[in-house]
Amino acid sequence: MRRFWLLFAQTVTIGLAVWFIVTTLKPDWTGRLGGSQNARIASVSIQEAAPSKSPIQGSYRDAAKHAMPSVVNIFTTKEARQLKNPYLDDPFFKKFFGDGYGDQEEKQSSLGSGVVISPQGYILTNNHVVEAADEIEVALADGRKAAAKVVGADPETDLAVIKINVPNLPAITLGRIEQAQVGDPVLAIGNPFGVGQTVTMGIISALGRNHLGINTFENFIQTDAAINPGNSGGALIDINGNLLGINTAIYSRSGGSLGIGFAIPVSTVKTVMESIISTGQVVRGWIGVEPQDITPELAESFGLSKKTGAIIAGVLRDGPADKAGIKPGDILVAIEDKPVADTTEMLNLIAQLAPGNKAKFTISRRNQESVLQVTIGKRPKVQRE
Repeated sequence: MRRFWLLFAQTVTIGLAVWFIVTTLKPDWTGRLGGSQNARIASVSIQEAAPSKSPIQGSYRDAAKHAMPSVVNIFTTKEARQLKNPYLDDPFFKKFFGDGYGDQEEKQSSLGSGVVISPQGYILTNNHVVEAADEIEVALADGRKAAAKVVGADPETDLAVIKINVPNLPAITLGRIEQAQVGDPVLAIGNPFGVGQTVTMGIISALGRNHLGINTFENFIQTDAAINPGNSGGALIDINGNLLGINTAIYSRSGGSLGIGFAIPVSTVKTVMESIISTGQVVRGWIGVEPQDITPELAESFGLSKKTGAIIAGVLRDGPADKAGIKPGDILVAIEDKPVADTTEMLNLIAQLAPGNKAKFTISRRNQESVLQVTIGKRPKVQRE
């Protein structure tokens, strides 16, 4: 038995030695002998694309590469105080436990986007992104982070300017919105749902959108480029990587993108930004009236010959309009010879007038037009609840 076992061991050893020599010196023999799976896989031929030196047709990689470094992520923190027990408001409990007993501090965080508008550290974003925030942190595309402070905000256009002290900031280039047309391709850059910087593509669906009830002053770019929560304050750019607008809102029944997004055009952005940086606020004209759009029903009810303009439903006592002789029921037809189509256009035209200056208002009263000189007042600040 022992001899048999030694013979078996020697045979196995010699066989392994032969196999090792064959696989080392003649590996192709093993494929023919055993039909190895690895050899069959190695014999399969595949094709790979050669490295391309020319740009891919229809790609917007250059536009994205140009603009993405200028788009930042904004993290805000707000302290919230909550009572653990409603009975702690009772004077009886406060007598024993003290006024502050039962209160707890909680931090509420939110996320948005912003656009570096100047190498000096000025960043544009939406007012609702930084409104009432106790702490603001900005994360740059290159990984740097910095604390930011609010320079100023304009709730009526939902724009805000914040500032960070970081060197070598990549500022975006402002585009020409007056040259943009419906159908032009655009890219939206931001941080949707906090997943990280993301680029989506679409077209300009409409220009000059208003009457949406989003802001007091509306002149939106509508786009089908996907805009989701977290994109607010991000950039809408053209195919050259230039800024066309600041993404601000979406129409959605689910909270996600349905292909109807809105951006504040760069023309409005530039005016608001310059005013905030220079004075810390936006100064607009105001005359103290309550306007109302002329509907077919109103026109028929009051026997109005004009179907355009803004009807003055109310006048503030001792306000600029009251002092100039404007009365309820008057129809505002033109401001400085610029036609007034509706209340939105009226507000925009008046807002552009400098407080303290006189302006020519054309009104229609009992179907007779007259011109009044109105000394423009300063629009009061919006009071947030």
